[in-house]
Amino acid sequence: TGTQMIIWGGQLGNSGAFNTGGKYTPGTDAWLATSTGANLPSGRYYHKAVWTGTQMIIWGGYDGTYLNTGGKYTPGTDAWLATSTGANVPEARTGHTAVWTGTEMIIWGGYKPSNFLGSGGKYNPGTDSWTVTSTGANVPAIRGYHTAVWTGTEMIIWGGNSPGIGSMYNSGGKYSPSTDSWVATSTGTNVPSRRALHEAQWTGTEMIVWGGYEDTSYFNTGGKYNPGADTWVATPVSSGTPSIRRAPLSVWTGTQMIIWGGTNGSTNYNSGGVYNP
Repeated sequence: TGTQMIIWGGQLGNSGAFNTGGKYTPGTDAWLATSTGANLPSGRYYHKAVWTGTQMIIWGGYDGTYLNTGGKYTPGTDAWLATSTGANVPEARTGHTAVWTGTEMIIWGGYKPSNFLGSGGKYNPGTDSWTVTSTGANVPAIRGYHTAVWTGTEMIIWGGNSPGIGSMYNSGGKYSPSTDSWVATSTGTNVPSRRALHEAQWTGTEMIVWGGYEDTSYFNTGGKYNPGADTWVATPVSSGTPSIRRAPLSVWTGTQMIIWGGTNGSTNYNSGGVYNP
């Protein structure tokens, strides 16, 4: 939020889904619980969250069924409001992405029972309303477990998978919400290999993707994508590069991407790396 980290939801083993959370203040090393009162969303995991500047919006996920509901949490008042389930609300899903544009949350892609999705929606928290994202020209192929970044004017989605072995992607798309239009990302020179459950960060000029897996292969490779030039440059593999892994976490510091954790399918990691693009 600028002063606190808010966590919410999730799952412990097979004991069900949580609709609880907490606000952590690093300056005082202290936690406060998030409200479990009025308008609290149902417990869930594999949902997504964005920070608007004043509210945390959570949406989608799974609780034994697939969900297309969510909530807006205001930490200052410790209060929840439900997100609209009315006109144009996207289909229930997991494995989707969410970005905050400054005025809207855009969700896209993901998985629903027996199928992957190539659709999404723009949610305006001020009007509590949804608008469908284009499924027309240049919309990326159906997928889930991809990544998305917001550049300031566009959402870039990349990678992910669809049903079946050998059906992962090293393609993506740039979505402009102002024109409701898509442009494909380059699949030419230096494009990273197909993968899902990788990480991505926006540097201010480039999207960095790193890690992930394809079927039984795990990666410690990646690439820097320049959307203006529609070009890729590979990230290096050197003595400091973290070991191969999928599902790490990452943050952007302003000058560096820090990745940490993840798994290679048999080993879970408590290690990471700092990448200076």
